[in-house]
Amino acid sequence: MTKLFGTDGIRGKANVYPMTAEVALRIGAAVGRYFSASREGVHRVVIGKDTRLSGYMFENALTAGLTSSGMNVLLLGPVPTPAVGLLTRSMRADLGVMISASHNPATDNGIKFFGPDGFKLSDAVEAEIEKMIADGVEMNPADKIGRAKRIDDGRFRYVERVKSSFPRQMRLDGLKVVVDCANGAAHRVAPETLWELGAEVVEIGVAPNGFNINEMCGSTHPERAAAAVLSHAADVGICLDGDADRVILIDETGKVGDGDQFMALMASRWAAEERLAKNALVATVMSNLGLERFLQGEGVTLERTAVGDRYVVERMRDGGFNLGGEQSGHIVMTDHATTGDGLMAGLQFLAEMVRSGKKSSELLHNFDPVPQLLKNVRFEAGQTPLENMHVKQAIAQAEADLAGQGRLLIRKSGTEPLVRVMAEHEDAGLMARAVDSVVDAVSDAVRI
Repeated sequence: MTKLFGTDGIRGKANVYPMTAEVALRIGAAVGRYFSASREGVHRVVIGKDTRLSGYMFENALTAGLTSSGMNVLLLGPVPTPAVGLLTRSMRADLGVMISASHNPATDNGIKFFGPDGFKLSDAVEAEIEKMIADGVEMNPADKIGRAKRIDDGRFRYVERVKSSFPRQMRLDGLKVVVDCANGAAHRVAPETLWELGAEVVEIGVAPNGFNINEMCGSTHPERAAAAVLSHAADVGICLDGDADRVILIDETGKVGDGDQFMALMASRWAAEERLAKNALVATVMSNLGLERFLQGEGVTLERTAVGDRYVVERMRDGGFNLGGEQSGHIVMTDHATTGDGLMAGLQFLAEMVRSGKKSSELLHNFDPVPQLLKNVRFEAGQTPLENMHVKQAIAQAEADLAGQGRLLIRKSGTEPLVRVMAEHEDAGLMARAVDSVVDAVSDAVRI
């Protein structure tokens, strides 16, 4: 059996291995057995999903597997990924499951797991579960099968939790906010939360049909929201992805601000208020050198991790940090949540607008980013282009060319069959030549 778990659970094209109903049933049985064996008594699991058509199939298959292992299943329906982390802990569940492929197209889907503490599972636990799936799981006797029922108030619980992270006595009255929900899991909760806090809300991406999640909208396609900000003369735009665990912000001029700019703002603000634990921010190797230089000027340390919000959270927990995230818009604030929460991060930005009285454009440009270029090369299953001698030589030469004022990062995606080639350098021409030389070498290797 090929490896199932990537950097964020299991992901792939729906109805193609490993994202099939059969595999999902086996996964449910194995993960249910793993967590029900950890303690005595009644065992329960909460399951959320985004708005993909295949979510129905995986919800039913996982429910069958989990109940076969004796788990009682609580079905939340469409809710953001951070809601599953929150409700796993608040409802005293042994396990939380989110069915989503995040920002991927509607034809993909995925399965993410949360432990009883509301945090995503570690690599070690995932490896144990994967072994159980491969070995097979002994079924419970007929009188030990679990039950399943739908929970109607899950989204309302989440809305109240998100609102509680917003400063008390503060309101959003007078602010016009465009919110793009990517036709995904937050299509109800995000507009509801913003409206209840007093904002005038312009909603887009709130009509999911099973096929249009992330389709030319949301955090990966902020152009539509940027145009709406301008046409409605809005103060700010908030773009979420399909499962609402990431956010991209748009200022009143239509300019897009990424996760690095948001983290720069919050880290400097929290440091000034002595709220930033260990006076450090945790971000991944993808975050811009400009962010690192800005933080140095603020006296804040930047801790870098591998790509993936799960690795950011693991470093935060290990080091006792409370703010971290990714350039792509995953923002983790462990004072409030156990994983990236796009809506909660958006509210923190709005709170800073209200507190400071500044326009969003003043808050979203904290540093000038070092020129950065990212290109992807797709490869087929079984190919190992990064082990090719010519690719290694091209990487070594590119690193030598960029040494001193920039950096080169080569990595395989944890969610798609892609080699990602990223470089940063003050000289954009030199940077482009370095990236292209590696991309060409990888492309040649995958054609062999």
